[in-house]
Amino acid sequence: MTSDPKQIKKLYYSIGEVSKMTELKAYVLRYWETEFKQLKPPKNRAGNRTYRQSDVDLILFIKDLLYNKKFTIEGARTQIVSMGEDDKTEKKIDEEKPVKVVPAKKETLVKIKQELETLLELLRK
Repeated sequence: MTSDPKQIKKLYYSIGEVSKMTELKAYVLRYWETEFKQLKPPKNRAGNRTYRQSDVDLILFIKDLLYNKKFTIEGARTQIVSMGEDDKTEKKIDEEKPVKVVPAKKETLVKIKQELETLLELLRK
């Protein structure tokens, strides 16, 4: 995402504006709507999508999961749900709300610890 200081915060953005802001093609945004139930921008009377800032934030979060952290779509969907994004609600990730951090399971932490200890042994050799 480019950080353009001249960018004006608006109540609603068109799909073209969101496409430019997120550096994603419009067809990618429309596809993600079919894959992520949390991403449901309302449509105006003309049938055009009207994205809110919370929608843009969610899109950027999904983009980070898919492109930077290399999650699959299913993995990104699971990650969003595990962060408190219930499929039955209209919750969005907002700037005002802190993101919930879900504690890792004990088995996962034990496995990570074992892998770190193995790496440490390898480095000492």
